[in-house]
Order: sequence, then C-alpha cells, then structure tokens
Amino acid sequence: MTSNSLNEIVTQLKNIKNAAIFCHARPDGDALGAGLALLTALRNEGKYAVMCCEDLPPEKFSFLPAMRNVKTSLPADKEFDTLICVDSADVSRIGTFADAFVKFAGTTLNIDHHISNKGYAKYNYVCECPATCELLTEIIFEAGFKITEEVANLLMLGLITDSGNFTHRDVSGKTFTTAAILRENGADVNLINYNMYSRQPKARAILCGMVMNNIRFALDDKLTFILTTQDALKETGADKSMTEGFVDFPLTIDGVEVSVSLLEVKKRQYKISLRSKGTVNVNAVASTFGGGGHILASGCMLIGELEEVIEKITYAVYQNL
Repeated sequence: MTSNSLNEIVTQLKNIKNAAIFCHARPDGDALGAGLALLTALRNEGKYAVMCCEDLPPEKFSFLPAMRNVKTSLPADKEFDTLICVDSADVSRIGTFADAFVKFAGTTLNIDHHISNKGYAKYNYVCECPATCELLTEIIFEAGFKITEEVANLLMLGLITDSGNFTHRDVSGKTFTTAAILRENGADVNLINYNMYSRQPKARAILCGMVMNNIRFALDDKLTFILTTQDALKETGADKSMTEGFVDFPLTIDGVEVSVSLLEVKKRQYKISLRSKGTVNVNAVASTFGGGGHILASGCMLIGELEEVIEKITYAVYQNL
C-alpha cells in the first residue's frame, strides 16, 4: 500500500469544516492520544470535530481532562464532510462505526503506524514507527495547527505508552526528537509516567498476581502464555482494561522470546495479545488468525477450547521461530 504524501494529508485537514474521528475499540494510550490531540487541534482552528469510540477510555487515563470528550455515538443532528480513523490497522477495528466509515461518500482519512494496515480510506498516511502519535505530531506541526499544552500531553501519552516508555526496538532518533518537541510545548512527562507506570488500583495488582502465578511455558521456554479469565475478573473486581501491560512481564524472563496473553472475552472466545523480543515476527503469527499489528506487538481473536487455542498459537509461533 502506498501512502499519500504528508502534504496531501495536511491539505485535507485544512479543508475540514465538520469532522468525526474514530479509534479502535478497547482504546489504548496511543489511540486516545492521537484521536483527542487531533480533535483538540481541529477545534482550536475553529473547526467542528467529535471523537467516537466503541468503548469509553479506561479510568486510568482520566488524569487528562480531554478524555471526557470521547463519545460512544455520533450526534444524530450533524452532517460531516470528513471521517478520520486513527491508530486502526483495519477498519473493522473501529467496531460499530466501521460500516458508516466504509459507506461514507465524503472524505475519509486513515492515519496509522501498523505494518499490517493495507489502506482502507480515500487518503492514507501509514508509516511504521513506534506510535501513531509520532505521525500526528508531524502532521499537526506541518499543518500549522498550534501544539498547546493539552495537545502536547495527549501526543506524549501515545508516544510514551506505545513505545514502551521508549524501550521498543523501533524507537528512532525521530521518536526522541518528537518527544523533545512535545516537551518544549508543555508535555508533562512526569505526570504521564506516574499515571501510566507508577500507580494502579488494588484490583489490578491482585489480578496481576493471580495471572502471573500461572505462567505457562512452551517451545523450550521460548514461548509463554498467561490467561485472564472472566472468573478472575469477577473475583478481583477488575475490568478487562486493567489487563493492559500484563503481556510485557513474561518477556523479562531470560530465554523467553514470545509472550502471549489470552483474555477470555466470553466462553470459548479469547482476545490474543502477542509480544516479541525480535526473533519472532508476531505480526506474521497474528495474521495467520486474521489479526495483525507490528513485528514486535500484534493481536487477534480466536474461538475454541482453551487448549485448542494454545496449541494453534504454539504451532504458529514454532513456524516463525
């Protein structure tokens, strides 16, 4: 897929009068940061904009006031000239809004950083990098939109969380330059890091202990599985958003190359998150099951009995070792 030029994307943003912005369901820091930063930047330019997501932001992101601007439905009395997807590798990721996006007769934009993105909008800006917020910083800057402190914090949120706090292998000099620009424009790195990595509710801590106490190893300890069941969520009082980040812990174990987190969505249905140290392309693994993402971080959905699901993933990882 060939992306449109930065100038083409900027031109479309400048022409907007009324825009709706979408991100993927079960939003993370990059999806929320990218969408809300663009929302705020457009509003600061006097344009009408709304941001919608199938799920409201998890509570842990509430330290940024802009999170209150995320809606779960479009206003019925408003017509839009532009629809924008951010941080969504496939249009299906935006869930209930996907059909409206595909059928929209006006301008559609797709701004994303996932290698698996094939380009599903009329205008696509897809570049592989640690975070969609890295791309949005460049786009907003090039458009001449003001990077206020609020915008800078939202973009820094995505940059920090999706880069693993600047530890992932795809972090580049440009990533640090982007961070420097955002810091100079008021981004509070201490506030973001504290809320993302230094605090958690009691329920999450207890759930994490339960999950990690049952790590399973496979392929000569190169592969690990962790499982969060619906029963565990009910027992601890945790919600599914609190499992974010669990998948990274097993990668700290010597010899482990791939970590797989299984979240039981409902009986016989699992949301799969995969992480790799680099030996295995987990995007290729996820693609086997209709998912995708990055070489080092990807996801998919699988239906079946637990042992059957684990066996399928194990074989797919084995084929890519």
